Amino acid sequence: MGSDVTLKHIADALGVSAMTVSRALNNRSNVDEETREKVLEKAQSMGYTPNHVAKSLVSSKTYTIGVVIPEITHAFFPEVVRGIEEVTNNSDYQLFLTNTNEQFDREKNAIKTLRSKRVDGLLISSSQTEDDVSYYKSLVDSGTKVVFFDRCIEGIGASTVSVNDRESSLKITEHLINKHGYTKIAHLGGPHVSIGQKRLEGYLEALEKYDLPINDKWIIVGGFQEEAGYDAMEKLLDLPTEEFPEAVVSVNDPSAIGAVKAIEEAGLSIPDDIAIVGFTDDIRAPLLDVPLTTVHQPAYEVGKRAAQKLIRTIERDSETVENIVVPTTLKIRSSCGC
Repeated sequence: MGSDVTLKHIADALGVSAMTVSRALNNRSNVDEETREKVLEKAQSMGYTPNHVAKSLVSSKTYTIGVVIPEITHAFFPEVVRGIEEVTNNSDYQLFLTNTNEQFDREKNAIKTLRSKRVDGLLISSSQTEDDVSYYKSLVDSGTKVVFFDRCIEGIGASTVSVNDRESSLKITEHLINKHGYTKIAHLGGPHVSIGQKRLEGYLEALEKYDLPINDKWIIVGGFQEEAGYDAMEKLLDLPTEEFPEAVVSVNDPSAIGAVKAIEEAGLSIPDDIAIVGFTDDIRAPLLDVPLTTVHQPAYEVGKRAAQKLIRTIERDSETVENIVVPTTLKIRSSCGC
């Protein structure tokens, strides 16, 4: 029967009402567990396929969610999407995935396209590099259900899911200071998005906490890719030798990996000449010649929590706006001197 199977067919086969079958398939609470299991088993054996078109006509929902990510070349965002998919698959939602390639204009076009498909909500990791967040404010004010994740826009009436970026950056910088006694510490920063700003703030907070010098020459604003880390590290290595930092805190692991290449090409040793730490726990971090000390960012959990929050926001008018923070852990390896 396959796609021709209806709720009534399942109901007749089990000797129950079509309403009971509907409640069981939609995971309603007013069906006992034994009946639910029988309905699910019979639906599967008969090849039942939900009619999303009919369902959307009744509920005014499309059971689709748009996901907007800034890049897909590194392991973090694919892992986030896996976490999102676990939740949406279990909740009978489908995904439209878009990649903006770190370009705000492409992000706006992607959001426009997703809204034209009448998605029920949006999960957005922003590529925005400007202080003006009016575009996102107007999006939320229009009634679009939005949850930001990782690179978040805060304070505009939408929920966010992120890690404790500032605190994590503070802790890994403190590790360099307390464990190894480094006093000359540089920072390879990212663009003006939330994670870049907060990780810079954590680094600066650590230096101020231990009364260490903040040297503008040691703060290089670059990007999140390997090339940006390489170029930023080259600028540090162009300084006179006596002005070299002892250690470097990089905004993320791809940037740190680029910096490692620049250090090695300069004939210097990690960590003997310059120690380096990252942020993300990229799949390559433990595989480098000198394994990279970093902050483990639980991408899969970020994706799950973001999807759960968005679905609750879609389905509950009373759902509150939250800033959800997923904790991180330090991954101590050889690149810092341990």
